Amino acid sequence: MAGTRYVTRLLHYHGGMHDKHEAHRRLVKRLEEQAADVRRLTSGLDEEKLARRVVEGKWSLKELAAHLWRVQDVFEGRIDAMLAEENPVIARYDPEGDAAFDRMAARPGAETMAGFLEARSRLASHLEALGPAEWHRAGRHPEFPHYDVHFQVEYMVHHEAHHIYQMYQRRNPLGKMPH
Repeated sequence: MAGTRYVTRLLHYHGGMHDKHEAHRRLVKRLEEQAADVRRLTSGLDEEKLARRVVEGKWSLKELAAHLWRVQDVFEGRIDAMLAEENPVIARYDPEGDAAFDRMAARPGAETMAGFLEARSRLASHLEALGPAEWHRAGRHPEFPHYDVHFQVEYMVHHEAHHIYQMYQRRNPLGKMPH
């Protein structure tokens, strides 16, 4: 019996009985879990520690959180455009010289975290409400020939995971890692 359940799960996951909208729900869940990771990795730290660059020339925890918040804001704007327009042009994002990022990073760490987490909650709720067809609304991006809402959200998940790993590495010198 246990073997049958395992095979059923494998078939479900790998296409045999695949619910395509389940893939969308998993992406939203990953975004929620990653927000919890960001919260955990920044918890218990004062402003000085959140702003400390433990690796010379690299972002602090607060700057990484501000970057995640800013990129989420940019990506959410892209998603909104794809939902509202027919195949809109999606511009590249260049974080260099981004005044909005600079403003986010200049806020106190607690405000940066609260802003990121509030925006994440809003985004997750918005994505959960989308139907399967909305997840495949397309846009035209100069680097990615097959670009839609699903692609944008999955890209966000992977991009964010990379930065959460950086946060994990930079959190360690600042004290015991919270569970």
